[in-house]
Amino acid sequence: MSDDFPSRSASTFWDSLDPRYQLILCDIWGVVHDGTRLYPAVPERLAQWRAQGRFIVLITNAPRTADDVARQLRMLGLSADHWDAIVTSGEAGIAALAALGEPVGFLGTAADRAILEGRGLRIAEADFAHLACTGLDEWRAQVEQYADDLDRWAERGVVMHCLNPDRLVLRGGVAEACAGALADLYEAKGGEVRWFGKPYPPIYEHALALAGHRPADRVLAIGDGLRTDMLGAAAMGFDAVYVNSGVDSALGEREWPGDWRPLAEVAGFA
Repeated sequence: MSDDFPSRSASTFWDSLDPRYQLILCDIWGVVHDGTRLYPAVPERLAQWRAQGRFIVLITNAPRTADDVARQLRMLGLSADHWDAIVTSGEAGIAALAALGEPVGFLGTAADRAILEGRGLRIAEADFAHLACTGLDEWRAQVEQYADDLDRWAERGVVMHCLNPDRLVLRGGVAEACAGALADLYEAKGGEVRWFGKPYPPIYEHALALAGHRPADRVLAIGDGLRTDMLGAAAMGFDAVYVNSGVDSALGEREWPGDWRPLAEVAGFA
């Protein structure tokens, strides 16, 4: 398949979406909202798909719980009537950390720490072998500012659990670094990273289980991330739609996984 996509409007494409796609795995940040507002036509499109009997899973690399993501969506004006399930990388990471049965280090915001502690995780200030990374903290906005901490943890053999593989997001049009950028730097320093979320299979397997294990040819993934949404869809054998208004397009990145190509490229749901 070439990189040329049908020259139809996004609205025309979505209105004629093949009925065989009975499970829709829809990314959230960059597709549903930008961290401050919903994108145009999102509530209407999700409601339309549910009315057509499609199963809607909002699948996100948020390092938080599904309940917390649902709370944020409600604050932005999207009710639970617009989806069937929410799957997060945070849920997968929290489960793995809890299974360790020991206190873990933490890197991220105070709000994210409170969420992890609310799920029963014990946070250690020192002498930990595993570290939960949900992203940057409130005081250091640049990834390079964490170099000394990362060097020290790598020398000690601390295993970083990256609860958000995204490298960047756009918040209100402004790029912000995510946990994935810290994890990349940690690996470059020789540190071990365990990744949770897209493009890794466990998050998709969980979504498929919630939807009754629909076959791959009935699944459509929607996302704006090349190394997360598109790479994950390709690895799972799903068709996908690339939303080109997200951070990867803004940075000029464009590289499909091997010979795989998305079903279509659109600017959004409108």
